[in-house]
Amino acid sequence: MIFNLFKKNKEEKKRGSQYVSLKVREVVRETPDAVSIYFEQPEPYLEYKPGQFLTLILDINGKEERRSYSLCTSPYVDPHPGITVKRIEGGVVSNFINESIKPGKTIEVMKPMGHFTADFHSKNKNHFIMIAGGSGITPIMGITKSVLINEPQSKVTLIYCNRSEDQVIFDRSLQQLVEAQQGRLEVVHTLSRPSGEWSGLQGRLNEQMIEQVLSEKHFPDADKELYYLCGPEGLMEASVEALLKLNVPHDNIHRESFYTSSSEEAEKEEVESSQDQPSLTREVTINLEGEEHTFEVPPGKTILEAGLDEGYDMPYSCQSGLCTACRGKLASGEVKMEQDAGLSEGEKKEGYILCCMSHPLTGDVKVDIG
Repeated sequence: MIFNLFKKNKEEKKRGSQYVSLKVREVVRETPDAVSIYFEQPEPYLEYKPGQFLTLILDINGKEERRSYSLCTSPYVDPHPGITVKRIEGGVVSNFINESIKPGKTIEVMKPMGHFTADFHSKNKNHFIMIAGGSGITPIMGITKSVLINEPQSKVTLIYCNRSEDQVIFDRSLQQLVEAQQGRLEVVHTLSRPSGEWSGLQGRLNEQMIEQVLSEKHFPDADKELYYLCGPEGLMEASVEALLKLNVPHDNIHRESFYTSSSEEAEKEEVESSQDQPSLTREVTINLEGEEHTFEVPPGKTILEAGLDEGYDMPYSCQSGLCTACRGKLASGEVKMEQDAGLSEGEKKEGYILCCMSHPLTGDVKVDIG
């Protein structure tokens, strides 16, 4: 799945320690519109948590493009880290990856990030309920494999929504997992446009469908029921609403918001936020890889945008406040954040901000990055 992005640096810069180069080991065609890219393990070993994502940095037609894609693999099961990329109509990067990436190519990436993950313990006896739509299966796949290998007493129920049979990513892999796990993994598919031969659930996921599946796949001996959601925003909103109506505690629901708002909603948010944006140019200092840089941030620009304009190689990916690649710790001063959905409550309390969403309110803003 995908984060939409980006802004280009003016100059080639030596990358910092948050970047690494990965060599493509294998390319696997999952569906007509999706491929999985598996990488050789670099030296030192690439450490990641299941459910995290990589930000790819690609040169396409002479222009630097950045996109973030979830890891579909589990560090506890799979020897090689991998991502899955679904083609998007008109998508520059997703189409390039689907058509042009071959084994042997080296791709520069930002090291794994993201909070959509889980902690595991062999004594846990939990019921993981996964709800995925389309390419939202990507991080769910890594987490599911990790649960099954690390928690022998836990079970996983996956509700997977797609348009049609040929769009089901990891279809064969999921079947093999179900057969190998002897009742510990159950997969329920629902299709919005199935063929005439389809005998499973049909239509968009709704409250009644979720309630039906959970009643049939109930795990009464579980200590906890943990819900992991990833897919289009509409599907996740509907799922959360349905789960809350079923009295699922909000703290037990985890969601990965990789999909950005529609252009209409984004335009509305931009107009609303511009009415309350700082009107003065402010000076900002960033501590980047141990070096301090001071630059001006004019009205209407974020700290990230102004820093990139100055040629500083600040880390970033989605520029929509979701991925946290641009996260920094506010050492002094005050900022206004347009969006902070990507930060946890703990991070906010510790003083972390998203540079892609932050405008300086005072002249003494200092941010520690990396």
